[in-house]
Amino acid sequence: MPARPLSMLPRQTLLLGLLFFVSGAAALIYQVVWVRELGLLFGATAQAAALAIAIFFAGIAAGGWFFARLARRTRAPLRWFGLLELGVAVTALGHFVVVDAYFQIYPVLYEWVGAQPILETLLKALVAATLLFPTAFLMGGTLPMMGQHLIRSRDSLGTGGSGLYAVNTAGGASGALAAGFLLPLVFGFNGTYLLAVGLDSTVGLLALLLARGQSLPVDHAAKPEPVRASRFPLSVRAVALLSGFVTLAVEIIWTRLFSQVLQNSVYTYALVLTTFLAALALGSLLANGLNRQRLLAPQAVLIGLLLVSALILIFMPAAFMALTNGLGYLGQDRDFAGYVLEVARVAALSMLLPGMILGAVLPYQLRLLQSHSSTPGEALGRLIAWNTVGAIVGSLMAGFVILPLLGAWRGLWWLAAVYLLLALGLWWAQPRWGQITARLAGAAGALALLVLTPGFGSIHLQESRGDQLLALHEGSSAHVAVVERNGSRSIRVNNYYTLGSSGALIPERNQTLIPLLQHPDPQSLFFLGMGTGISAGASLYTDPERVTVCEILPDVVRVAKEHFQPWTNGLFSDERVTIHAEDGRHCLARTSETYDAIISDLFTPWKAGTGNLYTRDHYELAARRLNPGGLYAQWIPLYQVSRTELDTIANTMAEVFPQLTVWRGDLFAERSIIALVGHKEPQPLDPQVLINQMRRLNPDPDVSDDQRLTTALHLYAGNIGNGLVASAPVNTDNQPVIEYQAPRTHRAVISGTASWVTGAERDRFYEDLLQHTPPASDPVLAHLTDAQKSLVQAGALLTRYRGQFARSENADAFITRARYREQIPPPLREPATPAEQLPNR
Repeated sequence: MPARPLSMLPRQTLLLGLLFFVSGAAALIYQVVWVRELGLLFGATAQAAALAIAIFFAGIAAGGWFFARLARRTRAPLRWFGLLELGVAVTALGHFVVVDAYFQIYPVLYEWVGAQPILETLLKALVAATLLFPTAFLMGGTLPMMGQHLIRSRDSLGTGGSGLYAVNTAGGASGALAAGFLLPLVFGFNGTYLLAVGLDSTVGLLALLLARGQSLPVDHAAKPEPVRASRFPLSVRAVALLSGFVTLAVEIIWTRLFSQVLQNSVYTYALVLTTFLAALALGSLLANGLNRQRLLAPQAVLIGLLLVSALILIFMPAAFMALTNGLGYLGQDRDFAGYVLEVARVAALSMLLPGMILGAVLPYQLRLLQSHSSTPGEALGRLIAWNTVGAIVGSLMAGFVILPLLGAWRGLWWLAAVYLLLALGLWWAQPRWGQITARLAGAAGALALLVLTPGFGSIHLQESRGDQLLALHEGSSAHVAVVERNGSRSIRVNNYYTLGSSGALIPERNQTLIPLLQHPDPQSLFFLGMGTGISAGASLYTDPERVTVCEILPDVVRVAKEHFQPWTNGLFSDERVTIHAEDGRHCLARTSETYDAIISDLFTPWKAGTGNLYTRDHYELAARRLNPGGLYAQWIPLYQVSRTELDTIANTMAEVFPQLTVWRGDLFAERSIIALVGHKEPQPLDPQVLINQMRRLNPDPDVSDDQRLTTALHLYAGNIGNGLVASAPVNTDNQPVIEYQAPRTHRAVISGTASWVTGAERDRFYEDLLQHTPPASDPVLAHLTDAQKSLVQAGALLTRYRGQFARSENADAFITRARYREQIPPPLREPATPAEQLPNR
């Protein structure tokens, strides 16, 4: 029975549009999960993310190009669309097998290539290509096939193609929003990925069902003769290529600009990405409307779009500075819902109109192809291929060339110059408009002068408090600045994240010295995170054989070396030290070396990507890198977590480390830090080891061993790996509790509905520790005398007293201080008020 021609009923068109919308949503869900997975495998760096996106786009471009040729020959494009969607689902399922295999063999592969950057990059590209390229290649064919099926004539290529592009991009925006706000919390990342597979499978099966017995008319499919790329006008290829370049470069710069004023959680990144995709979808609708008008010549409209885009990019820096009050932190006093709405408002005001104009350029070009293209599918496929190639180059250039060399503001102006020169070239090609080219050349010259003038500041300084900018690097990963205030230098990342300060010299050194008190002879040390380098440099006081430091931001390593050497104890010149400008988790994953101690720095819990350093998967990896008797120290800023996050992190570590203890990083009244120290086997404290290590750190003969032991035991807060936090959830790579909960807690604290573990809440936490496992029965203290065990309780009392005194709770403070003095045995009363930190050279 011969196939019957398809009758395009409105209901069926709407259904196909819905299927294409869902297809776009699934594609963005895949992309979100892929970027995250490759970040876990290669490190959560800008390079790893850029590599993943570039290969994903390369697959889309290759698929668009390949299936464009097939689309012009087939009479069953809807059937092909269904098969492609099923192919996407099947190849995507292979992700689970391939990822698990690569996590196992990647360290071996890395050993083969050694520390050669070019070979390592090629290895990563090969791994990423096997993961992403097949699925992305099939995705690239869906638009040409759907366009070939739905667009009934060349005259409707502009309106039909732009409409399809709008629907698919809107679906992508929905997928990005769902993957950023909801799906991983409900289903986990594996479940989210399987949901995308299910969506594609459903779309594919429904498309095949609709395609049964239907075919295109004979005259709608072109003869099977090869089509050369030269049939595409050079101007169309140039505009498609350069519009992709500019649009993706602008997206990268936009994302960086928003990172200067946002919380930078998974939610804010999802909002920015969703707004950008929504702007592109609106741009396609704008192009759809422009394609319907017949008053202006298509070439004139395209030139107008390019000129307006250039003008928008020129004024974008000023607009962004105005909307953010000079790069001020957005929504400082809002709860989570209010904060999200504020970010959405600013993102919409700053991105929707510019993105809509930028996004109209590509789909409007379909109007120009109505007289050049053989079939709708071919036009869509080839146009997307050229545009995606430009997008690949634009995303890479923005991150690794434009931002580091030009900065965000000048980068936007140079991208405006690209559009202006492109418009000039198109105008020059119009014989009737040649007399106006001189004016355009003058405008280009004015723009060139503009981009050479100094731009706006790229960091928010509090000059009233004495802030002075010493250095600023707009690198591929972040804005990194060195700011001096009242003689104290600090490193700031993306404006509002401080990585340490020379003014906190002693507390920063203690982040290394306190965990090492427990090890009799730490010879091999690993630091996950570096910041100023003060903490890692303190390890050299213990005379280790080797020290490995991994800092994810190359510019942080650079500014620390240039501006903090006087406080880093020779960290950057000691031949025993190796510093890697890479993701710390990746450094541990790729190496076979083992360590006596792994010390994980203070990390902002709500920052996107940080949650990966608090997962059971990460702790299991770290445990495999510990020597017998080794320890893992996880520092926690109590002023950035609630008991919910603290208990979750502690319970997650307790699943891996049977012995998990808590150590105070200070005896401050407020804003304390603690270390969760994990051992793979029981390691009772040896008082002589504590004394010996204290003696190595401070050989001052005027300090007695009893005083040294008093100071050390005051810092021991208790045993938390004993069921105290067993009811808390476990944070895993698949179920990222911390990454999704911490941003909400941050906003709840700001709005007054939750609290950090500070003040009285901190004192209750310390009390819970000691009540659950009293020092007298704590197995970690089994080798201590009763008098020595009492020093642990005394440390909690001293900390409480200082907090009460700072809060002007004078009556309670007086009672607590009296209890503290009673707790100290007479031989140890000399240091009645122990030092607030370890002795330091």
